[in-house]
Amino acid sequence: MSKIPFGPTYDEMLHPSKIDPKIRKKALEKKSEELDPINLFNINWKDENNQVRKIVLPKTLTGVDANIVVLLGKYFPSGSHKVGPAYSTLIEGCVDRTILPGKHTILGPSTGNFGIGVSYICNLMKYDSIVIMPDNMSKERYQRIQKYGAKLDLTPGTESDVILTLERTFKLNEDPKNRSLAQFELLPNYRFHRHVTGNSCIEAVKGIGNGRIACFASAPGSAGTIGAGDQIKKMYPEAKVAALEPYECSTLMNGGRGQHRIEGIGDKMCTLIHNVLNTDFIALIKDEESVQGLKIIHDGIDVLLKNGVKREQAEAMRELFGVSSICNIIGAIKMAKFLKLGPGDNVVTIATDGYDRYETVLQDLDKRYLETEDFVLDRWFKDIFINADTNHIADYRPQSQKEKLFKQKEKDWLKFGYKKTYLDSMKTQDFWENEYNKVFHYDKLIKEMREE
Repeated sequence: MSKIPFGPTYDEMLHPSKIDPKIRKKALEKKSEELDPINLFNINWKDENNQVRKIVLPKTLTGVDANIVVLLGKYFPSGSHKVGPAYSTLIEGCVDRTILPGKHTILGPSTGNFGIGVSYICNLMKYDSIVIMPDNMSKERYQRIQKYGAKLDLTPGTESDVILTLERTFKLNEDPKNRSLAQFELLPNYRFHRHVTGNSCIEAVKGIGNGRIACFASAPGSAGTIGAGDQIKKMYPEAKVAALEPYECSTLMNGGRGQHRIEGIGDKMCTLIHNVLNTDFIALIKDEESVQGLKIIHDGIDVLLKNGVKREQAEAMRELFGVSSICNIIGAIKMAKFLKLGPGDNVVTIATDGYDRYETVLQDLDKRYLETEDFVLDRWFKDIFINADTNHIADYRPQSQKEKLFKQKEKDWLKFGYKKTYLDSMKTQDFWENEYNKVFHYDKLIKEMREE
């Protein structure tokens, strides 16, 4: 069996200070050479000083008293935090010896960022890969996937048609040489985000407000990221977890299944790895507001300045967010208002990626509007951020609401061969604790195999 580069353990991704100092130093030096395999050791939320990369949004932007703390995913290798679950899923298969170099081709069903992550990780770890994704996503995503060397297998549609990518992957998996890194159903995605993202969120609020987390707001997408909420609730039981969906594709809220423009979320399903036990609220975010919000942050510096945002803050934010990041920010603002949070309270959310893969999205926005001058952006700024309303937020703490989500999960996953008994086992927190605790088992195996 040919040798593959091995990367970090889960705990080293959470605490890069635990990586061998020589390896850590070399990894930081090689960040600009992104196809050097040493960059596996840069898969973490931390900067070179081991501080969480984050921004506390100016209150002149959010219009709320609470602190909105955003973790920044654009600094991960490949430009998105999705590279973490891609690596975690592949490395678990490697140590379990179910994925073998030179023998298996890796499949990555995705709407973009996970596919980019799969393509990138497979390049570093020397696997052939195929990314299966809808054919109407931003061009920057396809270009990046091909740049890293994966083949593209495109299915019809957009974000809301991701179910077709799962069906295509299910078919391709019939070939024994293929192995799927199925982000919607494989639990390494949950483990990465619960351990690495969840604990990084807890670190990120130290010294901000009361140092606790009142709410964690995130669009589910594959529901990996929202798994961070499980770890946050272990530390702060009073914390609320809000799942954010596109208003146009409100599957969890009411079975809605429409098209929308928020790439990376709203996939017409309750994903298998979504622990709905810890979802307290569901909030709907309009797709057009997410795209308009990105336009304001990226192109509307004068509008931000006019509304009290300091120049250095406005310029610092310009490249930090993508469309789903703006969705998360709008959701965080709405939840701060809905929960009536004050200046000591912290709402945490995630910027999955940065602006670099959305230039064509804003070009499309400009084509759809007769004018996007500053007076238009100023109106959007007030409507989207300052005057964000608390409509379309539903309380999912009652058991009857949980049952709705369990039924949705059955509808989505029984057809892919999962047994009802397995789905029923997910209805207790013990299932999720047992899955999470495998982090420590895999860390031991990764260290052992790294030393072979």
